[in-house]
Amino acid sequence: MENLARRLGLKTDPVIFFISAGLAALFVLLLIAVPEPIGDIFAVGRAWVVTNLGWFFILGVNVWLGFLIWAAASRHGHIRLGPKGSEPEYSNLSWFTMLFAGGIGTVLMFWGVAEPISHFQKPPLPGVEPYSEQAAKDAISIAIYHLGLHTWAIFTLPGLAFAYFINRYDLPVRVSSVFYPLLREGVHGPVGKAIDIVAILGTIFGVAVSLGLGSSQIAAGLSELFGWDASTFLKIMILAVLTMVAVGSIVAGLDSGVKLLSNINIGMAVLLMLFVLVTGSTLFLLRGIVETAGLYLQNLPRLAFWNDMLANRNPSNGDWGWQGDWTVFYWAWTVTWSPFIGLFVARISRGRTIREFVFGVLLAPTAFTLIWFSIFGWQAIGFDGIGTAAREAMGDQAGEISRAVAESIPLALFVFLEHFPFTLFVQGVAIIIVAIFFATSSDSASLVVDMLCTGHAKPGPVRQRVFWGLAEGLVAAMLILLTGDTGLTALQQVITVVGLPIFVLVCMMIPSLVRGFKLEDIDNVSVNGRPKLRDF
Repeated sequence: MENLARRLGLKTDPVIFFISAGLAALFVLLLIAVPEPIGDIFAVGRAWVVTNLGWFFILGVNVWLGFLIWAAASRHGHIRLGPKGSEPEYSNLSWFTMLFAGGIGTVLMFWGVAEPISHFQKPPLPGVEPYSEQAAKDAISIAIYHLGLHTWAIFTLPGLAFAYFINRYDLPVRVSSVFYPLLREGVHGPVGKAIDIVAILGTIFGVAVSLGLGSSQIAAGLSELFGWDASTFLKIMILAVLTMVAVGSIVAGLDSGVKLLSNINIGMAVLLMLFVLVTGSTLFLLRGIVETAGLYLQNLPRLAFWNDMLANRNPSNGDWGWQGDWTVFYWAWTVTWSPFIGLFVARISRGRTIREFVFGVLLAPTAFTLIWFSIFGWQAIGFDGIGTAAREAMGDQAGEISRAVAESIPLALFVFLEHFPFTLFVQGVAIIIVAIFFATSSDSASLVVDMLCTGHAKPGPVRQRVFWGLAEGLVAAMLILLTGDTGLTALQQVITVVGLPIFVLVCMMIPSLVRGFKLEDIDNVSVNGRPKLRDF
């Protein structure tokens, strides 16, 4: 493998690189050759995970969030994630835009209207009437629960572990480095390499889900604007074009590419949000933002531990139950992103303290998410009609957004924007925002996957980064081509199964960090500004 890597001009760990690339290619080839058996295997696997371990995912994320709050508030919160005297490389604004755009920007654009409306028309909590005031309040609370503190806890815990062990102890930029206190020099052996390969594959497939959803939403927008058929061919063409944009950003690098795209994109997203606020039901939405904060805090304890234990479900027949379709899938999907987002956030957070890192990564994106759902979600619910009297007064206009979500979730945002002035222009801007979010997710993931292979903070040769960018686009394109499903059902089943071992790995990061914190208490001697690596 080393000779092959040398002939190809690669500067990477050949075992990690070639096995990861080979397994990704093998999966795609198997899906082409025998799609039904592969699909059946992962369907059975997903049914088992959802039925037997759904509680584990829900409890685990709560434990992670509690640990992070403890770490930031404890005496260890002052520890700087880098050598002694190091300072942050990026301003707070650039830091926030980069971690947000590389994180769930595409997901917010996709679900900002669709998820609240989904829960509004089909309330998951027992005893709640569809389209009622209580259904509206629950819908907003659940949407923010799924994309608020708990989602960012899934990103923050790995990010903290990576930043601590990589930035502070100068260990290789790999997921395996986090487990040095547990594996010691074994992180450089077969076990460590296996951890890194699993993390790379999880990242590729996790990002592919988002890229597929993004291309579906762009296709729906183009269909709405120009009357084009939102066909599989159009989605593949969108993936091809935007993958090229992402590759261009990859070549430009972190500062010139990712940072520039992130700053432009978050600015456009904020302008779109302000446009909806100003031209929509402004007073209603401003009151909604304040009330939603209270609803989120009020409902968070119940939602965070709710397992839907009394629901009747039959996963063998494709009935995963509400939690299986939503929360468990969200956590399994999000955790496959955690190596990518965690390492990316660790890379851009060098020099910050643990307290600054944890509270910044948890609270800033959560606050933005809350405002986003308060504006888009409440306005969409208002257009749909809240309560029987309001819906009767609205006549045929009642339920318009709900019908759009039932017909096509990717279309929901664009049907929503039809209620605003300058409709075509605003819909076009929304398409551009989704497209740039698509590019930033892809180029951020490609840079991080390359780091996982090289073990260095500085990316390897351009050809390596381009390879991973093309690989992510290819995986998403092939799955769209093979499934023809806007929700990428086959890949969702894979992600739920793949998410389990990564979830276990993230759980084990807590004892690694605890042992690292104990080292801080007994050894303050530094070498070149860094603590020594002791016999843990």
